[in-house]
Amino acid sequence: MKHIIILGDGMADHPIERLGGKTPMQAADKPMMDWLARNGQTGRLMTVPEGFPPGSEVANTAILGYDLNKVYEGRGPLEAASIGYEMRPDDFAIRCNIITLEDGKIITHNGGNLQTSDAKILTDYLNEHLAKPINEREGCERVQFICGIQYRHLLVIRGGNKHIVCNPPHDHPDEPWRPLLVTAEKDAPNDSELTAQQTADLLNELILRSQDLLPQHPYNIEKAQRGERQANSIWPWSGGYRPSMQTLADQYPQVKNGTVISAVDLIRGIGHYAGLKIVEVEGATGLADTNYEGKAQAAIEALKTDDFVFVHVEATDEAGHDGDLDLKLRAINYLDQRLIRPVFEATEQMGEPVCIAVLPDHPTPVELRIHVSEPVPFLIYYKGIEADSVQQYDEDSCREGAFGLLRLDEFMKTFMNIND
Repeated sequence: MKHIIILGDGMADHPIERLGGKTPMQAADKPMMDWLARNGQTGRLMTVPEGFPPGSEVANTAILGYDLNKVYEGRGPLEAASIGYEMRPDDFAIRCNIITLEDGKIITHNGGNLQTSDAKILTDYLNEHLAKPINEREGCERVQFICGIQYRHLLVIRGGNKHIVCNPPHDHPDEPWRPLLVTAEKDAPNDSELTAQQTADLLNELILRSQDLLPQHPYNIEKAQRGERQANSIWPWSGGYRPSMQTLADQYPQVKNGTVISAVDLIRGIGHYAGLKIVEVEGATGLADTNYEGKAQAAIEALKTDDFVFVHVEATDEAGHDGDLDLKLRAINYLDQRLIRPVFEATEQMGEPVCIAVLPDHPTPVELRIHVSEPVPFLIYYKGIEADSVQQYDEDSCREGAFGLLRLDEFMKTFMNIND
């Protein structure tokens, strides 16, 4: 039996008065997910270990069966792997958003929906003005910005210390930014060339200098003239050293080969360390305008040769962060009709049975605009499974599912142990 996980990032939510007390998953038009739940088995999953932030880097790693206490190093190293940057032993890699500040507050974590082509120009500009040489090492830069996708980029500090406290910008919309600057952990160990305090000071210097530089760039000058949001500050968060992770094939004998399909560097980085092939899909954006059909076709093609496929769609999470209820409802429908349905229809025609799982990684409630650490609903379907009593797929219905409440790696162990 082959296995495919289809993940709607941040799809779970809270009841909303505008929807008559329903969640977006309850209110959205999603007949395919409801059919799979009605004809399969469901449950809930706690994806975030105690003491960890409810981020996608944590939740997706846990969903794939990894012990975060052993492998967690933050988003930066995962995104470095996806971008193709091979971390050196003394590298500290940290995720670096380009964001929008107005009136002393974080307005948006995405730089006004910054596009990758424009972001490349801005990261080159930042490197030109902010890259710092290490005096003792000719030709070696202390600081390097590496362009990722849209607003999601990488900042590498040679000899940087990971024992710092950062605040993800998407967790603090409309809040003053100065109190959110980087600080050193109390009693931080000195396991790198720079101390934690030196690293925090360097990052804060880069943030402040970026706020002087970026508004002067022609891209932002033109945005300001049009009255549009500027990409006017960097914001680093979630950094670490190179992680040590076993591949999925090392942990699950059922996975002889596998594929990850995502527009997000973070997810592709997890896939890289998990030993999965990374498939690029033209038109995959990480937003609601992503190429759902292209992702579906890529998943179908991968299932013809691979034992395991992980398909990640970011759109529902972005809608939650933007507080856009209508967009989140549409994104759930798009995921249902334009990706899950064609994948399901293709698997029904395959000679080898396919086990399908659908779930979010965490809730991103549109009225909070942040990630929260709460159980998420999941469904599992394969031809011949004995259905439980659940009739539709949502946060409340799945409480009654046959799998009950699972925690962390219990999901992957359960899922991969389903065989024909």
